[in-house]
Amino acid sequence: MAMKSLHALFGRLISRRSSVSVGPELNAAESSDTQLLDVVIAGLPDAAIVLDRAGRVVTFNTAARAIAPALTVGAQASLALRVPEVVEAVREVVATSESRSVQFAQRVPVDRWFMAHIRPLAGEGAGLILLVFHDLTPLHRVEEMRADFVANASHELRTPLAALSGFIDTLLGSARDDVAARNRFLAVMKTQATRMARLIDDLLSLSRVELNEHMHPTTPIDLVPVMRQVVDGLQTLATDRNVEIAIVVPEKPAIVPGDRDELTRVFENLVENALKYGASGKRVDVAFSTATAADGGTETLVAVRDYGPGIAAEHMPRLTERFYRVDITQSRAEGGTGLGLALVKHILNRHRDRLTIESEPGKGATFTARLPLIHSESS
Repeated sequence: MAMKSLHALFGRLISRRSSVSVGPELNAAESSDTQLLDVVIAGLPDAAIVLDRAGRVVTFNTAARAIAPALTVGAQASLALRVPEVVEAVREVVATSESRSVQFAQRVPVDRWFMAHIRPLAGEGAGLILLVFHDLTPLHRVEEMRADFVANASHELRTPLAALSGFIDTLLGSARDDVAARNRFLAVMKTQATRMARLIDDLLSLSRVELNEHMHPTTPIDLVPVMRQVVDGLQTLATDRNVEIAIVVPEKPAIVPGDRDELTRVFENLVENALKYGASGKRVDVAFSTATAADGGTETLVAVRDYGPGIAAEHMPRLTERFYRVDITQSRAEGGTGLGLALVKHILNRHRDRLTIESEPGKGATFTARLPLIHSESS
């Protein structure tokens, strides 16, 4: 409904209502206007409350109940709202007929943040006050996540930078003419520089994926050659770790909608993690299978399993969080950035796919990417 029509509705309603009570007998026209007002307010996406100029509740929608469960038509709104900032803003709007906006937070039962917009809606000889509450909680939580992300990223970059700076100072000072020390320090410096480069690369990749997460790739990609390429590229690491990679591929192509480079990154991370953290099992299995998806379609499952120490249950829900590590010392020793599984999760989200993780201490871990299968004559 256009705002002009909404104002006209409020004007008709106010001109018919008593200034003392909101609950007298209404004639047919009044009843129709009241019902229309209720419908309009009920249809608003945000929590909304309509007051008369005496601060009594005229109507409100269901979403407003979450903010003020005690709301009652005809009662003083201040008794139900219990938000001093909003109550004071309503008084100012009544006194000045000028709109106000105020932010406030609720801490019970959970932390939530709102922006309350209070504006007068003039009628014929009187008026109503409209309160609309916009939920800022998602924005606040995103900002908190960003702040945590920046703090963690800064910390992760500071560690190798400090190491590089320390070794450079040593090489310029006491170890200037010590060939053995110089060679040892240069090797460590190269490792730290490589780790820092990987961290920056993962940060940039994660930012790109998040930027385009709403855009779902549609190019048909055969996962079989992608996985063969990944396994071939990691054979050197497998040999160094004395781990065998056993891959079982389907007879037919496993074609899914996707971005080849991003899917390659997904399986590189999964197989590389298995080689690094499950090396004690001496074997990594890569297997394809199919299953029925929740929507009734067919999905391809690509499982990467290691036979290492496994993952304790308390770590499972947080494995795909940025910078979360089961063992920080081992992760850094392996050159991990703490972003690999977060990147996997976000890439699969962009592909409308998902990652499942199964593990039991002492029995290894299985990471399974589930992707929708494109049916074609060739598949």
